[in-house]
Amino acid sequence: MKMTGSKALIESLLQEGVETIFGYPGGAILPVFDALYDYDQKVNHILTRHEQGAAHAAEGYARVSGKVGVCLITSGPAATNAITGISDAMLDSVPLLVITGQVGAGLLGTDAFQEIDVIGITQPITKWSYQIRRAEDVAWAVARAFYIASTGRPGPVVLDFTKNAQSEEVDFQYKPCKFIRSYIPVPEVNISQLEKAAELINAAKKPFAVVGHGVILGQAEKDLMELLEKADIPAAWTLLGASAMPSDFRLNKGFVGMHGNVAPNMKTNECDVLIAIGMRFDDRVTGDLKTYASQAKVIHIDIDAAELNKNLKVEVPVLGSAKDVLPALTKLVKPARHTEWIDSFEIYKNTEYEKVIEREVFPKSGKITMGEVINKVSEATHHNAICVTDVGQNQMAAARYFKFSQTRSLITSGGLGTMGFGLPAAIGAKIASPDRTVCLFAGDGGFQMTIQELGTIMENNIGVKMIVLDNQFLGMVRQWQELFYEERYSFTKMKNPDFVAIGKAYNINGRLVNEREELDDAIAEMLKDDNPYLLVVNVERKGMVYPMIPAGTSVTNIILE
Repeated sequence: MKMTGSKALIESLLQEGVETIFGYPGGAILPVFDALYDYDQKVNHILTRHEQGAAHAAEGYARVSGKVGVCLITSGPAATNAITGISDAMLDSVPLLVITGQVGAGLLGTDAFQEIDVIGITQPITKWSYQIRRAEDVAWAVARAFYIASTGRPGPVVLDFTKNAQSEEVDFQYKPCKFIRSYIPVPEVNISQLEKAAELINAAKKPFAVVGHGVILGQAEKDLMELLEKADIPAAWTLLGASAMPSDFRLNKGFVGMHGNVAPNMKTNECDVLIAIGMRFDDRVTGDLKTYASQAKVIHIDIDAAELNKNLKVEVPVLGSAKDVLPALTKLVKPARHTEWIDSFEIYKNTEYEKVIEREVFPKSGKITMGEVINKVSEATHHNAICVTDVGQNQMAAARYFKFSQTRSLITSGGLGTMGFGLPAAIGAKIASPDRTVCLFAGDGGFQMTIQELGTIMENNIGVKMIVLDNQFLGMVRQWQELFYEERYSFTKMKNPDFVAIGKAYNINGRLVNEREELDDAIAEMLKDDNPYLLVVNVERKGMVYPMIPAGTSVTNIILE
């Protein structure tokens, strides 16, 4: 079938099951957008208000759906605007395809209008980056891009599409990619390493598991819980591992890391066997590596060989997908009961409740707290909603106090910590799962970084519930200034606009809450509205997210108040 390279691109995307594209047109990608005009019944194109927004929206879509998120933008500044989203996807293992326009092949290297070296810029922050210079390479490149982005440890891929290749004609034929020489996305599991891991677990008196994003990416949530149940292993989760286990699962002991729960952080340095599953020993989880779980024998299960023994030297590295490793390991471990060990978590849990949670979630006086708002929204949605966060205090409080009943329910920027991620990511999340309630929690700082995406919400009537926790500060930076910089609040105070009025300008209903007595009614009003809704809550200005482990210190150096 003879067609242009532009049409071949769209037909290739359709072959890969793409239904939604997030993008922004421009000169160097105009032939593709012209071809897209004829596909409005087959492809839902969401016009964002900024290319960074398009990339983050595609991330949110991918994180909720498990599919590759697709972003279509033009050259030059459009491509560089998307760099933050591409980097974010790389660090958080999000399957993403970003297609950028490019000047014609004959103009490459001439500093033509809006020419930038997209391949040179993106190679360090992608799994694969490729420039399409001929129409005949379109189908091959798209097939390869989807295979690389979605298999193994997922990640972003960039296709830089020259304008001549968009207009040239080609005999179109599509063949999905199933194999690339030297690329082994799912390594074969070494049985002897599994046996060593099972031996350690079977001999353990105080086993403890830490669950990361890899369990969700591998769709191994059920396999995880079967292993934990059989061997009676208490488990905690990293920020990106949130929702891999339901919040009320009996062996779920909470959140590890800098603002995590006291019990799992303390027990990391008390367990005798630590089983790390699909996580990478990030510094925000481990603190000082010299003191992290130094008493324990460590088993590390990961699909990426580069992560094994990278940050932490372990006794038993197990290379493989969680989906393959966990069921095989479950067969080898013996049924066990660790009642006394599991019960010992309660002491720390009670301490945290008395010193932190009671004050933060159930305050009896003073200004409204972030934890109070987040808990009330979670309760009002019966813990069935998708929670999207921006970055900062709102993010850590949401991870701590929102509860989850199903997987893929916390969408947040982990490795890169991108302020401005939340609003566009919530758009993508809602489009991926229109039947679920999507609640965005954002601070006043991060919300304003991508506030223009309210236009995307307005145009498409995307029913996201946006909760802005407004403390007139860059809250997390202020917290560090208070604790470590003698309360020298250097450029963290913010004078904010009337967010509700801005929402109204975009035809978005909203409400401002100043007093605790208004909160329940406002949340109910927000959730009852089928349309997008902006709830702004003025919270405690100098609130703190505790517990907190100071950066670079032992996980046991937890500040509670």
